[in-house]
This record gives sequence, structure tokens and C-alpha cells, in this order.
Amino acid sequence: MLGVDAAGLALQPVSKGALVENFVAMELLKLAANSEARPSLFHFRTSSGQEVDVVMENRRRDLVGVEIKAAATVGDGDFRGLHAFADLAGKRLRAGVVLYAGRETLPFGDRMWAVPLEALWSESR
Repeated sequence: MLGVDAAGLALQPVSKGALVENFVAMELLKLAANSEARPSLFHFRTSSGQEVDVVMENRRRDLVGVEIKAAATVGDGDFRGLHAFADLAGKRLRAGVVLYAGRETLPFGDRMWAVPLEALWSESR
């Protein structure tokens, strides 16, 4: 639909990131619709530009922030938006998650995790 093939994505990595973000957001929407918790999904952005790709809120008002990255590595900087969100959400935040193209689930501080994208489809989730 975008007229971009694999070679085009290699030349325009921004397109790849946007495509992965959109794809994963739609997968989260499908999973939410089929879960017992039935969370609502939102996007979070502050006036200063800090953002979180997807915020899930269940009926008890618990929150999970999800940042989506196409990269195979993740670092502290990838959690900036999640930390800004955590400051505002307080105790309502259950977890901040960066979904990334790597292979390991890694802790990044209090309630913050880097989780492989493939966890969305694995049976052990």
C-alpha cells in the first residue's frame, strides 16, 4: 500500500519504524479485544513532546505503558516517555514496557521492562 519494498525500507528506516509501530499497535488492539480484562488503548503525549505509543487501561484503572521499537537493541533513552508517564500515573502504573526486535526480556528499573516483540505471539506470554 505504501509502495515500499524491502530495499526501500533499508533506505528509509523511519518508514520501517512507523510500519512496525502501526503493526504492533493493531496487534495489541486485537489482543485487548479478545482478553477478559478488555483494556482500553490510548496514546500519551505531553506538551513537551514526551510520548508513549500505547497506554492500556483496564476497568480497575490500572495502567500499562507500551513503547514500540523496531531496533534489536534497547537502552535507557528508550524509556524516557515511559518515565514521564510513570511520574504522572503514579501507583496506577503497573508496568512500562518497551517492545523491541531483540531476543531477551530485560529489566530497566522499577516496573520497567524491555520485552521482545515476539512475546506478543509466543504461547508463554
